[in-house]
Amino acid sequence: MNRKIKKAVFPVAGFGTRFLPATKAMPKELLPIIDKPLIQYAVEEAITAGIDTLIFITGRNKRAIEDHFDANYELESALRAKNKHKQAEMVRNILPKGVECIFIRQAEALGLGHAVLCARRVVGKEPFAVLLADDFICYESDGVISHLLNAFEGSGKSQLSTMVINGPEISQYGVLEMDKPLEKVTGIIEKPKYNDAPSNLASIGRYIFTPDIFDILENQKPETNGEIQLTGAINKQAKLGRVEKVMLNGTRFDCGSVSGYLSAIKYSADKLDLK
Repeated sequence: MNRKIKKAVFPVAGFGTRFLPATKAMPKELLPIIDKPLIQYAVEEAITAGIDTLIFITGRNKRAIEDHFDANYELESALRAKNKHKQAEMVRNILPKGVECIFIRQAEALGLGHAVLCARRVVGKEPFAVLLADDFICYESDGVISHLLNAFEGSGKSQLSTMVINGPEISQYGVLEMDKPLEKVTGIIEKPKYNDAPSNLASIGRYIFTPDIFDILENQKPETNGEIQLTGAINKQAKLGRVEKVMLNGTRFDCGSVSGYLSAIKYSADKLDLK
């Protein structure tokens, strides 16, 4: 199997109900951190890691994401007419040359696992990355996906970005089961009760997957709510010894929540020394 990863999947079909009414017409992934939308941060992280094919799994109300990464010649012309050449170049160069965007419609909201499965025909039999834009991560060096890619190139196994969470908040995450003496991932449980959590290691929204994850997802039974969960497929891979963890190398904010989103803005403003 080729261990060079050039494709990344961005599941962006969710409704963003925690941010209504702002997200009634605007995708939550376009909510800005200062002057740049969440999805662009995730895309830039993938491109920094050498990925050149960006696969967006979208929904009916997500056309604005496609527009954001498309050319806008009218805007560029208007900016240049006003001698705002720096802004015009910024608009033109949101994506560097050689990077391609592919948009796939998820017809029904059938869960994160189903969203990833929608990318199968485009990804093919290659390993690939998955990035959840809700997880806004400020990092040093090349970023989380770069670290996961380095680990994958060494072992050829699926990689999970992982962080330590002590306390009841662990029940909001997929929690790793570990063979502690060997530091091996043996499973993952979705949102266990605090007292039932098998460890304090939580999986967050950055992944590298081997292509066999598609076969697992395709044959996975939906949960009681009708959704196909990604965690269930990862758990099956882990039971076969095909999953490793990489500890997070940055500061993470859950921008799927209002409090996490506001904290990310404050953190970014402080880093920029904005008053």
